[in-house]
This record gives sequence, C-alpha cells and structure tokens, in this order.
Amino acid sequence: MKITVIGTGYVGLVSGACMAEVGNDVLCLDLDAQKIQILKDGGIPIHEPGLLEMVRRNVAAGRLHFTTDVERAAHHGTIQFIAVGTPPDEDGSADLKYVLAAARTIGRLMTDYKVVVDKSTVPVGTADLVQAAIAEELAARGVETPFSVVSNPEFLKEGAAVEDFMRPDRIVVGASDERAIHLMRALYAPFQRNHERLIVTDVRSAELTKYAANAMLATRISFMNELANLAEKLGADIEMVRQGIGSDPRIGYSFLYPGAGYGGSCFPKDVKALIKTASDKAGIDLKVLGAVEAANDAQKHVMGNKVKAHFGDDLTGRHFALWGLAFKPDTDDMRDAPSRTLLADLFAAGATVTAYDPVAMKEAKRIYGDEPRLRYTDMAMDALEGADALLIVTEWKEFRSADLQQIGKMLTTPLIVDGRNIYDPAFMREHGIDYVSIGR
Repeated sequence: MKITVIGTGYVGLVSGACMAEVGNDVLCLDLDAQKIQILKDGGIPIHEPGLLEMVRRNVAAGRLHFTTDVERAAHHGTIQFIAVGTPPDEDGSADLKYVLAAARTIGRLMTDYKVVVDKSTVPVGTADLVQAAIAEELAARGVETPFSVVSNPEFLKEGAAVEDFMRPDRIVVGASDERAIHLMRALYAPFQRNHERLIVTDVRSAELTKYAANAMLATRISFMNELANLAEKLGADIEMVRQGIGSDPRIGYSFLYPGAGYGGSCFPKDVKALIKTASDKAGIDLKVLGAVEAANDAQKHVMGNKVKAHFGDDLTGRHFALWGLAFKPDTDDMRDAPSRTLLADLFAAGATVTAYDPVAMKEAKRIYGDEPRLRYTDMAMDALEGADALLIVTEWKEFRSADLQQIGKMLTTPLIVDGRNIYDPAFMREHGIDYVSIGR
C-alpha cells in the first residue's frame, strides 16, 4: 500500500517507519529541509530506542523515502497521514494551522481518491475542519475528486514508541465511510495478527478518546503526587501506599509513581487543550482537570523547595549536581520537563548547576545556549565534583545502582534530593547519605 506521512516529527517518523517495516511504500514529507537532509543522510532528528535502525533498514530496502516535495507527496499515497505539530496557543487551545495547511495542500493537489487521516492529537471537531478545507480547495479547482477524512489517534509512549506501534494494545479508527474503514483495516492488519485490536468509532469519539486517555493518565500522576505530599506530613511512606492500592485490580500499578511532576509533549498540552475545548465548545468547566494541572504545576517546584528547606532560600554560592534533564527516560524530549522548572528555581535563588543526562544534553544546550550558571559533563559521577548536593530528576536505569560510597565522598554535603524515589531510604542511611525523596 502506498502511504504518505506529512510531518517527520515524533509521531510521523515512528508511524512512517513502522508502516514501512511491514511492507508498505511510505513517503514522509516535511517542509524542514534540514530535517529531511538528516534523514536522507542516515540519521534521525529525535532519540527513540530502535527507531534509527528501523529507518535505516527500510530506507535500504526501498520502502521508506523522505521529501520536501509537496506535489510528490500528495500524489504518492492513497492514505495521507497528517502528523504535524499542534502546539498550544496562548490560550491553551491546540493550534491547528499546520493541520489545516496540510489539508489544504492535499485538496489543492490530489487527483484521485484519498483517505486523509488525522494522526496528530487534535480537538474534537477537527475532522470537520479538515473536511471543509479539502472541499474548499477542490471546489476552487472545479473538481469533485472523492475523499474521506478519518481520525486515527496515536497512543505512543516516548521511549517505547516503536514497540507500541508494532504491538498496539488498541487501534482507534474514527470513520463513517466504509471504503475508508476497509482501507484502514487492511493497513493495520499486520499489527494485529493474533487478535482484533481495531476499534471503529465515529470521528468525534475517536478525537475525544486521545485526549481522554492522556487526561486520565495525567490525573493518576497528579493524584499520587498529592498523596505523596500528604504522606510526608503524616509520616507515611507513599511507596508502601502505592503497593497497597496498586494491588487492587480495579486500580493497578501503572502511572502510580509519585515524582517531580509530568512533562513532555503530550500530557501538559493535551490537558490544557481539553480544558479549553470543554470551556469554549461546551461551556463546561472541567474542575478535576483544572486541579490536575494546578497540582502538576505545583509539584514541579517541590524539588526546589526541598533544596531550599535544607540550604535556605538564598542559594548564592551553592553548586548542585543534576542527574536527568529529559522529562522521562529513553528520550531527549525536554518539553515541559520538571528539570526546567527546577533549574529556573535554582537559578532564581542564586545557585549554579552541573548537569548530566545520557541523551538530552544536546537538547539542553539548544534550550539554554551559553547560560553561564549551567555546565555539562559527559559522565554522571563527574557532575558531583564540588557539588553541595545531588538532585535526581529523571529515573535513568544507569542511576539505579550508582556507587553511593563514592557519591558521599565527592559531594561537599552528603545530600541527595531524589525526585523519582530511586533508592531505599534505609540503604542510604547506612551509607551516611542524607536522603530526601518524594512522599517518604
């Protein structure tokens, strides 16, 4: 099957590579010539485990191609995936200008039947706007070329996106046209060979499903973070509480880990967009999600507050080691990462920082440029040199079994502030380390 993917960001590139992996002829379009050149040169513009090898394998096999030629892309695929960015507007709503520009381009250039698939995370009602944009372009040309618009939201976890696409737990397709549904079933058949995972809904239900899923997960995180803050005050251990409630099959263990707050490209943006959609389109105040967002914003300051509780509000002359910059392990994504809030709090109080992250330091350097208060090191232990304390923001595996004796020796003050509860408090005490974590 010939497929066009518009946008080679996180969603578009993973989707294109995985669809090529099962034998489809995939052409990925992006107007960013530099990004396309990176891909043509055998690289990828993001960090995602397994993706680089898959891209190279399918390019070599002639199944995966990259272009900036919009006309070539419009003519290539019977199925046209729109996987462009939907950044938050100033009011929190999703900015659809890139989605609608892609739709208009398809309408302006298409010459035969197309299934236009909204893969980007978009508000309810976007498919109607895409339908109208394409229809307007066709009318302007004086042609009546048939097409269908489908909602097919992605449910990919950064750091496990390739696995999620190749072995999905569900595939949601929002459509009413039988021809389009038939093509989507054929496209996804290789990804659900052992049992049916494809759920067909109406378009608006599919659009809402994506936002609802992310909002539910964000809610679990904020709920646990609030409980963690309560547990500290009451003298309870949130990790024991987590095991106690997670063992209930109605609740489960997923997304019950307390920490420094959620970040990334999805949860913060999607919670805001859903709140805005409810307010503007339905006149409903989503009070629970408003509280989820407020709790998360506050949680991102918890680590900075713990540092100040130990050293005082004025951190002038203090220097800290920071382990972890990405918002989660196995990605270089720093969008809305808790590390950025912590760095802002430390800088505002007068501190300096040496940071280490296995993959996100290039992204950090792009964000912070020549920031004099921030240095980087290529080795985790080197960040401890001359530091008053170690601050852990991202739970990378390599941090789990660090040399605690060496850490205690290198730090000016044997203090670890752990925003991800990696270590056992009793074990830390045995090593003479003052250990401050979340909810314990």
